[in-house]
Amino acid sequence: MMAIMHLSIIVPAFNEARLIEQCLQSITLSVASHSKPGFTSEIIVVDNNSTDNTAELAKLAGAHVVFEPINQIGRARNAGAAQATGDWLLFLDADSLLSPGLLADIVQMIESGRYVGCGSTMHLDDLPWWANLTVQLWTRTSILCRWAAGALVVCRRDAFETVGGFDQELYALDEIRLSKQLKRWGRERGLQFTILTKHPLKTSSRKFSLYSGREIASQIFRIFLLPHRTLQDKKRLSFWYDGRR
Repeated sequence: MMAIMHLSIIVPAFNEARLIEQCLQSITLSVASHSKPGFTSEIIVVDNNSTDNTAELAKLAGAHVVFEPINQIGRARNAGAAQATGDWLLFLDADSLLSPGLLADIVQMIESGRYVGCGSTMHLDDLPWWANLTVQLWTRTSILCRWAAGALVVCRRDAFETVGGFDQELYALDEIRLSKQLKRWGRERGLQFTILTKHPLKTSSRKFSLYSGREIASQIFRIFLLPHRTLQDKKRLSFWYDGRR
């Protein structure tokens, strides 16, 4: 009997008019390159209270658009998942580009039947030396601990719903908590959570040009020193929420 797979690709977006079309085009091209019997997909863009024309551009590109009025990344991802019809969920940031190779790796991971989900390593162009070191450090940590970067998280829908989705008490790094919960859920059922490395996800390096090294270091140290207080307070997370684009 032919296996059937329906994949929901969820893109949270806050004021992403500059990049949303590129992101959606990369998804469309990747899906088209992977046309095989039994594989279907849908694209859901969550307009997270944008003040630009992100939603309009997403609709013109053929995506199903959901509106989430509260500006919070985890809440936006959960809103998209609530509307999804797939038995697998792929969360992709709007400043990232899905490639045919990475999608093929994801589908292969799903078809193996051995995993609850995955993340991916990332590729960022034109980084200053200190930013490159930061990304390298994160990459090693991600692979070692099997923590997904928020730019791409893939998981079984039933696992996502059982663990409660993204933690809406957190305004950043909720993907790490979700990774831990999915690993625990998977272990109880003989399934793994992995980080794909063959085709790194291409994502924007804009944060490293919009923020100085001092600003980024300050944000990182604040999270390390006061993680709970910082991650639960949007005002302390300017790197994610001050609207620089």
